[in-house]
Amino acid sequence: MTSKFHKEQDGPHTTGTTAGSGGKSRQLSDISHAPHITHARADIALLTDHRYTATQAAASDWYLGNILHDDALLQDSLAQLGLSSVRVDWADPTVDWTSFSCAVFRTTWDYFERITEFTAWLDRVEKQTRLCNDTSLIRWNLDKHYLADLQSMGIPIVPSLFLEAGSRPDLPSLLSETGWEDAIIKPCISGGAWNTYRLDLSSAGRIQQILEPQLATEAFMLQPFQPDVLQNGEDTLILVDGIFTHAITKRPKPGDFRVQDDHGGTVHACEPSIEQIELAERAFAACRSENRPLPVYGRVDMVRDQNGSWRIMELELIEPELWLRNHPPAALALAQAIARFLKDKP
Repeated sequence: MTSKFHKEQDGPHTTGTTAGSGGKSRQLSDISHAPHITHARADIALLTDHRYTATQAAASDWYLGNILHDDALLQDSLAQLGLSSVRVDWADPTVDWTSFSCAVFRTTWDYFERITEFTAWLDRVEKQTRLCNDTSLIRWNLDKHYLADLQSMGIPIVPSLFLEAGSRPDLPSLLSETGWEDAIIKPCISGGAWNTYRLDLSSAGRIQQILEPQLATEAFMLQPFQPDVLQNGEDTLILVDGIFTHAITKRPKPGDFRVQDDHGGTVHACEPSIEQIELAERAFAACRSENRPLPVYGRVDMVRDQNGSWRIMELELIEPELWLRNHPPAALALAQAIARFLKDKP
């Protein structure tokens, strides 16, 4: 590799239905016209974005229904601990953040499309209230270069080649050099398979033309495609305070490679192996550093490589879908972790 590229080694429905509420690329036309949240004093702000501020979902809107169900489970659990909460649009300029003891990221699924605004918001709001997860973790997890940090600590990740902004990569040449006959390219700051493409030698030139304007200004990540996703999907393990609580499997629809429900992906029951749980907990432990605490909550997405070994695909610490409705006891575990977070001195 040349030096300009840095190589390092993502009403409730039942199993088998489209139940992910990945939400990160939902169109504005899908926004519900149900009543929206109004500001109220509370201990905790549960952060959403402007598309999901409705307090009720239409019977046909399973997507918003899943979001509200998960948040209701968490709010009920917080209330059991004597903590009041309210759902708040993170970008609402009228919010007085000093009125909250803490703001917890839940469904801020437009942040990567408004990254300049979002990072400025972080800078401002962290001075007005505590943010959970901690802002040091949020800033680190914003950019997929964090995967290189995990690998440096011995965590197996999907092999990743980082294409820095303005580096003018030649995608066909890179596929030849790496030997990756089938690959994935995505922005380093993104979510929900946003601007994510699957490519091979026959399509790499065309996809490079599509991405050329972004490649000039944004960093991208190139990875070998993991074919096991098509057959067995991607396993997602949810953790609270570094301890595994539950898991789901996401599978793409036939003919697609993207597991997100935005693209027709489905959610299924998952009983992870001890090996998977240990890997997820190791990955969480590796997040802690001199400058970063252990995450209060998050998600580890993993896949099997062609040798049958588990590798981390993504670590979601900003606004992870947690599927609390699939395992309601996790809502109380999360509420208890938030309560402990509030008691700890910043």
